[in-house]
Amino acid sequence: NNVHYDSPSKADLSEVLAAVAGRRTLGTNDGFRPATDERHLKTPAEMASRFRRYPGSVERAGELGSDLAFDLDLIAPELPDFPMPGHFRSEMEFLRHLTLEGARQVYSDGSGGIDPRALSRLDHELGVIDRLNFPGYFLIVWDIVQFARSRDIYCQIRGSGGDSAICRCIGLTQVDPIRLNLPFERFLSEERGRAPDIDLDLEADRREEVIQYCYRRYGRERAAMVANVVTYRARSVLRDVAKTFGFTQSQVDGLSKYIDTRNPAKLRLEAPLPEGLTADQIYDVCWRLDGFPRHMGIHSGGMVIADRPLWQVVPLEWGRMEGRSILQWDKESCGMIGIVKFDLLGLGMLNSLHLTVDGIREMHGVSIDLATIEQEPAIYESLTAADTVGLFQIESRAQMATLPRMKPKTFYDLAVEVALIRPGPIQGRSVHPYLRRRNGEEPVRYPHPLAEPVLAKTLGVPIFQEQLMELARVCAGFDPGQCDRLRQAMTHKRSEQAMEKLKTEVYEGMDGQGVVGAAADEIWEKLQGFGSFGFPESHSVSFAYIVYMSAWLRYHWPAEFLAGLLNAQPMGFYSPNSLVHDAQRHGVVVNQPDINRSWHDCTIEVQDADPEDIVTFMGKSWRRGRGPVDDPIRVAVAVRLGLRYVRNLGDAEVTRIEAARQIGGPFGSPEELAHRTGLGVEAFEALAVSGALQSIGLGKRDGLWAAGALAEIGPDRLPLAPGVEAPTLPGMTPEEASAAERWATGISVNHPVVFIRDWLVEEGCLTTAQALAKQKHGTVVRVGGIVTHRQRPGTASGVIFFNLEDETGLLNVVVLPDVWSANHLIARRNPGLVIDGVLEYRDGVTNLVARSFTPFSTLHTQSRNFR
Repeated sequence: NNVHYDSPSKADLSEVLAAVAGRRTLGTNDGFRPATDERHLKTPAEMASRFRRYPGSVERAGELGSDLAFDLDLIAPELPDFPMPGHFRSEMEFLRHLTLEGARQVYSDGSGGIDPRALSRLDHELGVIDRLNFPGYFLIVWDIVQFARSRDIYCQIRGSGGDSAICRCIGLTQVDPIRLNLPFERFLSEERGRAPDIDLDLEADRREEVIQYCYRRYGRERAAMVANVVTYRARSVLRDVAKTFGFTQSQVDGLSKYIDTRNPAKLRLEAPLPEGLTADQIYDVCWRLDGFPRHMGIHSGGMVIADRPLWQVVPLEWGRMEGRSILQWDKESCGMIGIVKFDLLGLGMLNSLHLTVDGIREMHGVSIDLATIEQEPAIYESLTAADTVGLFQIESRAQMATLPRMKPKTFYDLAVEVALIRPGPIQGRSVHPYLRRRNGEEPVRYPHPLAEPVLAKTLGVPIFQEQLMELARVCAGFDPGQCDRLRQAMTHKRSEQAMEKLKTEVYEGMDGQGVVGAAADEIWEKLQGFGSFGFPESHSVSFAYIVYMSAWLRYHWPAEFLAGLLNAQPMGFYSPNSLVHDAQRHGVVVNQPDINRSWHDCTIEVQDADPEDIVTFMGKSWRRGRGPVDDPIRVAVAVRLGLRYVRNLGDAEVTRIEAARQIGGPFGSPEELAHRTGLGVEAFEALAVSGALQSIGLGKRDGLWAAGALAEIGPDRLPLAPGVEAPTLPGMTPEEASAAERWATGISVNHPVVFIRDWLVEEGCLTTAQALAKQKHGTVVRVGGIVTHRQRPGTASGVIFFNLEDETGLLNVVVLPDVWSANHLIARRNPGLVIDGVLEYRDGVTNLVARSFTPFSTLHTQSRNFR
């Protein structure tokens, strides 16, 4: 019984997938089809009928299967023994030593001892770890962090690891679970009995150093990355299925280009096909393949470390990336048999923060310890104004719309803000009640008196995942095992179905606690909402540290922060072009690439600037090229764009340019540059158009003219070539120069809307800043700009959100479903738009509710579209 699918009704899906795997159409797949469509999983009755000529064969096969079955838990590899230093006799003894040494620093009683409350908590945690025999897990993570810090790699743990006071004492996190009253059982409990789950954030660009350290320390047979099952979603399933039905590549590209949904059931609206049987079949197959595995990838951070070769238990392969070994199981499969996983995650913002701090020290001689920066009212004022472009976690449209209502004033407010705009609180209808209660617009109330101790610190509404587990404990009588099943259901990738299975159990538990009727329904709504993903409180606090660090650096050191962001790309919500224009609004000077001054990365250089040249944006003022007006006046600087941003220049070409300058000094002429580097014509064209050759006498047009001749020179020829000297050519207009810079680097120092501002004024358009200044609900306005983002959140009932940018700032645009339906082709295919609409002003937040769109085609840029 060669089984390929579970029921006969899926024979057609099997055939489509076979064609996809073979990269064939259904028409050319005939020769590869099986002889029968009987490859489904047979029922016991079918098997008995098929083998009736062989009495007892089915029963004996079943007995053989039972005899061969075994529990994978019995052979699951364990963690390797941790090599203890010095006189320590056990892993537990060493972990206790590290914990108590750290506790004397972070939980000091003021006389060299440990605060009694903290000591009691630590004794409890150490006891649980000892009884579960997990000290080695903590020591392995501690060792990885020690290695990272020895290499000056920024790192911190996220997730529920912050619920452990031990993690704080041994230096894994800044989160204080004792002060925040976070439950250790969310992280590790005896009832659950499984290994804890610590997620370690590392600088994205240096994560591989840490991964390779693990391979060196434990061996490539005993350490491996975990696989990830990539499943079908709307765009990918349509592309694959349409090809099997005979569509050409160009037709498939045209169909899938403008899909804004992840749901294959909506493809008929997003990608209309000619009516007919084929179209119906394609839509049907796409819908049925939703969520089906497509291919295996590598998990974003999961790593397994074992005490013996992993291939003895799990299929293992060498990865395509050099030095990588990969398990062929995903994290769920590993977890089912008890294989312990560590998550080593790359976080671009940590890289950006490190680069920023290094840049400040190198240029100004100022050393900054981000762990000790002060809490400043000015930072919270800028956050309340939603001045957050480029900041960690709070730069999205939804976060920027929430901050003026949230009005954060303390660090804990940032933790709430990070957790608030997540699908769980949104689906659980926690966001607006919390904001109204915070602002005194409605009284604090609780769904039931039992819930008050759990929800008091968040004004009666659950925001953090721990609160939902505690609600289940106090309102439904859940024991720790049931709470853990609830946690698993909330974090499951099919959480909606997993939560539904617990519904009866939750309601029965609430009934036993006397929680019935509307109160029970409200609590279940909150629990079910968090099945759409919510943050643990410890995770939110961990991220809030990075939020504040990024906000502090951006406010006080805007140029250095921009350079750090640009050098850490790709990351974040905004394109480099948008980041540059936002930085300019904060007084940052940005210089185009220069063949003699630019290196691979963007750099900070001294810049002439008048200390009295002050720019003001969103109520705050900065000295151009320096910092906030309230900071001491320091040397003025500018950001010099790096050669990494010049198109057609790969790492090899940039390395040649840098090496030539380091060996022979600056380039004196275009011919000398060509002779010493041997660059090709495409590289010369891009360098010229970016403006990088102006310092050696070639303007943008002249450089384009000379590119071919310069490419003929090369290092093995004399630096002479005909055609380098260009005839007299007209210079580029400012608009042409800006467009050329965008083509060459993706960044224009001048915002492109500047060049059509006069036309926009004639058309009656306001700037985004003027629209935001109106602050009058119901005002009819017209605004023109570039669409930088389009979003259709699954929680927004079909509403589309735009970010519209011009030279003065950003404006949030709301597009209702009927307006989108009438204008979606114009709105999706034109980055530059004039939008007519009505201002919506509430609680300090201004949105433009769109009514119609008019394109302007003089701009050539692309929005970042998120689904």
